[in-house]
Amino acid sequence: MKQLLNTLFVTTQGSYLAKKGDTVLVNVEQETRLRVPIHTLGSIVCFGNVACSPFLMGLCGENNVHLSFLTENGRFLARVHGPVNGNVLLRKEQYRRSDSLEDSAEIARAIVLAKIANCRVVLQRALRDRTDNNPDAESAIASAVNELSYPLEELRRPAPLDSVRGTEGIAANTYFSAFDHLITANKDAFYFKDRNRRPPMDNVNALLSFAYTLLVHDISSALEAVGLDPAVGFLHRDRPGRPSLALDMMEEFRPYLADRFVLSLVNRRQVKPSGFRKTESGAVTMDDETRKAVLVAWQNRKQEERVHPFLQETVKIGLLPHVQAMLMARYLRGDLEGYPPFLWR
Repeated sequence: MKQLLNTLFVTTQGSYLAKKGDTVLVNVEQETRLRVPIHTLGSIVCFGNVACSPFLMGLCGENNVHLSFLTENGRFLARVHGPVNGNVLLRKEQYRRSDSLEDSAEIARAIVLAKIANCRVVLQRALRDRTDNNPDAESAIASAVNELSYPLEELRRPAPLDSVRGTEGIAANTYFSAFDHLITANKDAFYFKDRNRRPPMDNVNALLSFAYTLLVHDISSALEAVGLDPAVGFLHRDRPGRPSLALDMMEEFRPYLADRFVLSLVNRRQVKPSGFRKTESGAVTMDDETRKAVLVAWQNRKQEERVHPFLQETVKIGLLPHVQAMLMARYLRGDLEGYPPFLWR
């Protein structure tokens, strides 16, 4: 089993990343603040005004370390990576399956089914763990749990791609209709009315968007590591600049890895209302201290372990995207009869 590779997050504005031998240097105001051997890294993520030397970019490419650039608020800008890895025959098969609406629908159906099932488990766990004796909240969550059973039943039968996508949209609306009831702390500052992004208009949506960005980065790296093209998906269709396959795979992970992570941050008061700022346009942003706290919690979460439902092996949570990428590659090569999505039990 592949060891968990570390991600270096650089959030200090004005930082300059350079190469010295096989070491990454993080310089701030011409002072070296950090030295990290390149072989200990799996990826580097730069937020905001962070620059990198071309020699460091070359070192990252040679060592298969993915270098990503995001805005301060976590909006993806660009990625730098070395030569394309993997079997060209695998990628050609991926492209053939993506061009086939029937094959795409079959893979998308498995992914969406897992997403809805995982959303349902999030709601069921929240209902089980409630201690505030709020009948209205309990009723709303129980109703959403019941409603999500219908799209799950529909997806057990083959369906066209448009039908699968329509079912996913209806289920997402049902799930998010109860999401506000899962928030139990600082309700005056952390509330959820609906899912909004680009830009997020409240504190919870700002956290969700940031967590989804981190998750897409990890999944894209995992897909490239097994030789798949993150840009060619099945549920999400081709669009220039969009990592469609990474977005596909993120759907099955959203409830377990991102949504529960955000709920934990809020309900355990690991983030404070004072760490968020609303701009003149109405967009909500996080300050540096809050962003760093979220990144530390994200990395700690990835170190936790669980038994993978298909492999029946204990793996670190940070490796789950790598496992699913490997399973997707095996399915496309014909080693598996179907793609086994991640199901949280």
